[in-house]
Amino acid sequence: MLAEYLPTLLFLLVAIGIGVALIVIGNLIGPKKPSAEKLAPYECGFLPFEDARLKFDVRYYLLAILFIVFDLEIAFVFPWALVFRELGPFGLVEMGIFLLLLVLGFAYVWKKGALEWE
Repeated sequence: MLAEYLPTLLFLLVAIGIGVALIVIGNLIGPKKPSAEKLAPYECGFLPFEDARLKFDVRYYLLAILFIVFDLEIAFVFPWALVFRELGPFGLVEMGIFLLLLVLGFAYVWKKGALEWE
């Protein structure tokens, strides 16, 4: 019974070995030219030495929410595509209405200028 796990164990050992080898080789032969900018902490595009209570623009959060809304529709489209033949015309009409509402929402957001960034 333990022999059934041998291929999985071998796969894990090879994967770990490749990962470690790539890190070691990169450290050995990679370029090493540290500078003040490369060693400085990076904080989301803002200078790291400003006030910690810097206010974020609300449009950043709106854009993130819009991304989530329009990205989650894939969670509905993939399962629908898998059972498309079983649903028949009803499923096609149902997904058509869903996508139409999604496109209308996208057009509304676009018209309001929520996707514009200055």
